Amino acid sequence: MKTPLYFVEREYPVELATLWNAWVEADQLQQWYSPEVLDTVPNSATSDAVIGGDWAIAIDVSVNGFNAYFWGKYTEVKFQEKLVHTMFYSQDELEFNLRGDEQPYHVIEIDFETRGNNSWVRFTQFGSMDPEQAEATKDGMESYFNSLGRYLSSND
Repeated sequence: MKTPLYFVEREYPVELATLWNAWVEADQLQQWYSPEVLDTVPNSATSDAVIGGDWAIAIDVSVNGFNAYFWGKYTEVKFQEKLVHTMFYSQDELEFNLRGDEQPYHVIEIDFETRGNNSWVRFTQFGSMDPEQAEATKDGMESYFNSLGRYLSSND
C-alpha cells in the first residue's frame, strides 16, 4: 500500500455535481485553483477528465519572481466519485507548454461523495518529498480548498 504525503478534505454545502464540475471543468479550475493570496495565470487551465486526458494549470507567484506550473494526465476517472492523475511541476514556462512527462512526478487522488446535504472531497498526494515540504504543501492545499469554498459560495 502506498503511503500518502498528506491529504486535505472538506465538506461544502453544494450538490456533488457542482463540486465535481469545479474540479473537472477547465473554466472553473481557472477561477479557483490557487492559494487564497495568489491567482491563476490567465488561460492556463486545461482539463479533459477522461483516462489519458490532460489537465494543467499555472499559478501566478510573481510576488516571488516566478510562476508555478502544474500538469499531468488522468489515470482513473470514476464519475462524481474519484479522479486520479499524475502531477508534474516546474517553474519553466517552456517546459509547461511542452507538457513533458520525462521527469519525476507525484500522483494525486481526489475522492468525492455526498454527505447528507453536503458534498465531501479529499485531495491526497503521493510521491517523494521531505516531511517539512510535505507539511508546507498540505498547508498550501488547505488554502486552495479555502479558495474553492469561496468560489462555490459565490456561484450559489
